[in-house]
Amino acid sequence: METYQDQFNVWAESVEKAWDQLDEKVKQSIDERIVQSFEGKLLGFKELLEQRTSIETLQIEAQTLYHTWEEIYQSMDSNRGNQMNSTPLQPVPIGGHRLPPLPYRYDALEPYIAAEIMRLHHQEHHQSYVDGLNKAEKMMEQARKTGDFNLIKHWEREAAFNGAGHYLHTIFWNNMSPKGGGEPVGELAHQIRKDFGSFQQFKKHFSEAAKNVEAVGWAILVWSPRSHRLEILQAEKHQNLSQWDVIPLLVLDVWEHAYYLQYKNERKEYIKNWWNVVNWPDVNDRFKKAKELRWRPY
Repeated sequence: METYQDQFNVWAESVEKAWDQLDEKVKQSIDERIVQSFEGKLLGFKELLEQRTSIETLQIEAQTLYHTWEEIYQSMDSNRGNQMNSTPLQPVPIGGHRLPPLPYRYDALEPYIAAEIMRLHHQEHHQSYVDGLNKAEKMMEQARKTGDFNLIKHWEREAAFNGAGHYLHTIFWNNMSPKGGGEPVGELAHQIRKDFGSFQQFKKHFSEAAKNVEAVGWAILVWSPRSHRLEILQAEKHQNLSQWDVIPLLVLDVWEHAYYLQYKNERKEYIKNWWNVVNWPDVNDRFKKAKELRWRPY
């Protein structure tokens, strides 16, 4: 299994590649100070990787680099920003999924979520979903090559479970922030009031959905391109009892490994405290992008 240092290397390479492939006209539209800040932080981060700096330091610097990368997106007007879509697709190779770096230190969400939980949750549990998804994809590729599909039911099930686990956790980490909490603003706040009556009614509904997930799973706020509104769903495990044709915006992990070391069997208390770290700017950004997708309503 690759090391966390290796994963940071891959992440930094992907950021640098995306920047190199960005249209020059788009780059010229970005505030020069932001460009200089980004390029300086990227160079500094690569130097830290070469020096084999501690994981804790890399996490901090990765977070600042990530936020500067976000500034680049936000500084472009919508027309120029759409040119980002002209960048060639970079498909993940079959069996080539990787653990994304956490966008903050493991202890950054304390006292609401303990560092030990975050470390185990990210390094062990999320990594296991990445490994499981990669294995399932490779085994299904092998089945296609050999024509032997006797175990296809098993590997499809593994791909669904581990793939959903990987993708939901990737959203989950960014849905939280050391500077989180409070209430959303802007378009998302308006849509929540429109679809749920008020923020407090939404929060109560979401919390109750999370508390009442049977066994283990998730509470998920989604945008429905078909219904043209927000909805709250549950998912048992990662993939069961949910819906298709919706886009996750805000997710809450209520598997026991997400809270048991700190909260024991007090899921309700974990959910209550989790609202203090919700990263509403991230959720709002996901909402703005998701809302662009609309199907004919039925």
